[in-house]
Amino acid sequence: MAAAGHLAWFVLDAVEQMDLSVFYAAYRADGHGRAAHDPAMMVALVLYAYAVGERSARAIERRCVEDIAFRVIAANQAPDHATIARFRVRHEQALAGLFGEVLRLCARAGAVSVGVIAVDGTRVKANAADRANMDYEQLAREILAEADRVDREEDERFGDARGDELPPELVDPVTRRQRLREAKRRLDEEWQAKQAEMRAWQTAKADYTQRTGRKVGGPLKPRPVPPAPGGRINITDPDSRPVKTARGFLQGYTAQAVATEEQIVIAADVITGGNERHRLGPLVAAARSELVAAGVEDAPEVVLADAGFWNSPHIQALGEQGIRALVKPDADTRRAPTRLRSGPAYEQMRELLARDTEAELYRRRQAIIEPVFAHTKITRRADRFQRRGLTACRAEWRLITATHNLLKLWRRALAPTPALA
Repeated sequence: MAAAGHLAWFVLDAVEQMDLSVFYAAYRADGHGRAAHDPAMMVALVLYAYAVGERSARAIERRCVEDIAFRVIAANQAPDHATIARFRVRHEQALAGLFGEVLRLCARAGAVSVGVIAVDGTRVKANAADRANMDYEQLAREILAEADRVDREEDERFGDARGDELPPELVDPVTRRQRLREAKRRLDEEWQAKQAEMRAWQTAKADYTQRTGRKVGGPLKPRPVPPAPGGRINITDPDSRPVKTARGFLQGYTAQAVATEEQIVIAADVITGGNERHRLGPLVAAARSELVAAGVEDAPEVVLADAGFWNSPHIQALGEQGIRALVKPDADTRRAPTRLRSGPAYEQMRELLARDTEAELYRRRQAIIEPVFAHTKITRRADRFQRRGLTACRAEWRLITATHNLLKLWRRALAPTPALA
């Protein structure tokens, strides 16, 4: 490959066409306190690093010295790893916004066709270990044990003194005890929210019975809330959850994407837990919003999704918008109807996907969306989030998918043009 077609030059050209005003707005215009490195260079450096599967700030710093492509991107500068890490944290949402900028470039290049799109999700590990999950009682015991340990250590160090005579630089404001108390507070809030939901349901039930004279029944009755806070929470990353995969459970999130037939990602999001049943409608709506912002006027015609996204009201709502949704009604390991998978819509979808035309169309789902996740998690090694918390992980996933689109656009530019007959 000629040097002119290298990914580094392509990234630099792409960044020149992006609106980076939000990055520059974070710095003073009078020249005082300006950034040590030009924000445009830092954006190009982050995009190129993520595109080639390098997300470690220390590794990026090292490659800015040893790798010629990184040196070209950084204009022969070598920002240290702390500068790179702080830039990513400070401009977290602005970097996530590059998803829209790259999608706009893809649209201008004619790489976005939205006749048929596919929706899916994949499990991504959190920056936390599953052994850090604790229930309410464990948190209480840990808090008491931590307090007892601290008291014993202070008694040994200070004796009868108060202990506040220490110099300020020796006092650590971020302690394990604070994290434990924060996790306990979150469980309290979740329990109180469930109690409020239960009371609201009971009030609505009583009101319905009083108005109609009939009792509310059926299988959709909410489960009773335990008298004490329950569940488990991770004290390292409280937003992460144990999510089920084909190889068991892992501590992480569910990263979702909507892709076109060219494997261009047109929407990306992250949710806690693994239940995607209520995500079909919101993901399609997010994709349409991203397309409009990128200047694409065409709306999706067909949406393909696996059984995890089955939701008959969402499928019906999409149909009313002129979007045909083909969603597998049964998982591979389940064939019989269930409480949530039954009724006319369920039977109609089973009959629809039994037809040759619809079955052939649905088979395209796997070829559209699965390679996106495989290339991202295996080839570029983005199978674990580096940041912690749902907001930070959402921003990171949007940056990861933006660089996926950038690579697709680069390879499209390198593709030979068919000779005219």
